Amino acid sequence: MKKKEFEKELSELEFELAKLQETIQRKGMKVAIIFEGRDAAGKGGAIKTLMRRMNARIWRVVALPKPSDREQTQWYFERYVAHLPAGGEVVLFDRSWYNRAVIEPVMGFCTPDDHETFMREVPMFEKMLMNNGLILLKFWIHVSVEEQEKRFQDRARDPRKRWKLSPIDLKGRELWVESTKYRDKMFEKTSTKEAPWLVVCGDDKRKARLNIIRAILDRVPYECNEEAFEPVALPQRPSVDDSIYAEPELDELNLVKDYYKD
Repeated sequence: MKKKEFEKELSELEFELAKLQETIQRKGMKVAIIFEGRDAAGKGGAIKTLMRRMNARIWRVVALPKPSDREQTQWYFERYVAHLPAGGEVVLFDRSWYNRAVIEPVMGFCTPDDHETFMREVPMFEKMLMNNGLILLKFWIHVSVEEQEKRFQDRARDPRKRWKLSPIDLKGRELWVESTKYRDKMFEKTSTKEAPWLVVCGDDKRKARLNIIRAILDRVPYECNEEAFEPVALPQRPSVDDSIYAEPELDELNLVKDYYKD
């Protein structure tokens, strides 16, 4: 998709996201959206696109580091529960509790028993959340082998993107088949009627981002509150007499050097 077409479509969708945001805040809805996928699938880019014009006090991104020694002794879901949305919030999980479905068993970070326990418990855990009013969406962004390789090569060459190549990403290249098998098992065991996996083709990043936004708008009920979208009447700015207050000249302040003088 061309950038011009993408920006035009995104601009229109952002008005719908604004309506969704207003509805969530006004009604105290709780929404959690999970983003999973292979390395370089485009999870971070999709989240940034969603957040571009949204209120960061309502939309929150959660990308947890590896668990601490203390967290490793907790109930597995405990560290994620602490980040779930309250009323009037949307939480976007850049990877989630599904680390235990694919990454952890492939990398040897959990035992087979840990993995089996998770697969057995996660549908019940998610059903419990939804029974308590949470709207849960689970996206898997699919990227082809060829496109993933192209993105890895780009990251390897570009110093600005090299931070995206973690040791786990590099090791994962060697374990592609194992990861695929665990992913397939995850789809089979954890895609439920209440919380199905929504698979997005991510080879075209722009199309993937738009499709994700549309899928969210299709699945989270919202309405247009006409009153909330009326133009805001700005109060008149008062004129200030110099005898009451004289604003300092910029040169009197600790002004940053102008690096772009005409």
